[in-house]
Amino acid sequence: MSSLNEIKDNDGARKKRMRVGRGIGSGKGKTGGRGVKGQTSRTGVAIKGFEGGQMPIHRRLPKRGFNNIFALDWNEVTLGRLQTAIDAGKVDASVTITEAVLVEAGVLRRVRDGVRVLGGGGELTSKVTLEVAHATKSAIEAIEKAGGTATLLASKSKAGKTAA
Repeated sequence: MSSLNEIKDNDGARKKRMRVGRGIGSGKGKTGGRGVKGQTSRTGVAIKGFEGGQMPIHRRLPKRGFNNIFALDWNEVTLGRLQTAIDAGKVDASVTITEAVLVEAGVLRRVRDGVRVLGGGGELTSKVTLEVAHATKSAIEAIEKAGGTATLLASKSKAGKTAA
């Protein structure tokens, strides 16, 4: 066992960067790996998707579909993940499980537009009272089968109206 003053990196763990443009003997001198002449050999060039003046492919191809700006970004949690957290003692099944409780317990990192409970991922055996923004039909059935209840909150949509 070595002392603290003898600790060092493994050989090759820290590789020195290649210094370009430092003379012919360096192996990366003169053009510095940029080839010869032209726009891209100059500094300050960022031509991603540029095809030399030809109409770029992303403009030639037809566009499909659309991006729904009002779509809600649910943070999903499965019943199996919820049961695992209860078994591990992170979540207390006797109290009402809200979105804030799930974040505090480390089951979720953040709420986003609301928490959506999914029915898959395992079986729920604990009797729980859930208060979340959304739950699937299979999740609600599984919660009620275990003797618990699921209350759905009125979540705020991105349009400013409330969605059921």
